[in-house]
Amino acid sequence: MDATLNTLSQSQWDFSCDLEVDFGSEENASIVYATLAVDKELQPDKVKRLMTVSDGKLSVHFEATEARFLRASYSAFVDVLTLATKTIEEFGQRMKL
Repeated sequence: MDATLNTLSQSQWDFSCDLEVDFGSEENASIVYATLAVDKELQPDKVKRLMTVSDGKLSVHFEATEARFLRASYSAFVDVLTLATKTIEEFGQRMKL
């Protein structure tokens, strides 16, 4: 029975995609990472998201049980990613912390 359960859990995440955004600096990529990391997936049993930062790039890996969950998660993530990116473009160079 354990082998069957293990097979089911491995095949549960049938849909995946990757996104990589080059922010040109480790600082900007880290700011966006920290901003977006606080938003957890609303349905973690159906969608997983893993983010990493390396060499000024934010990499995001999505996995989902169904294509519609993957699409919804990816779309919502891109919306907030766009907002964070525009905020850095607008205020990043002039803002003193």
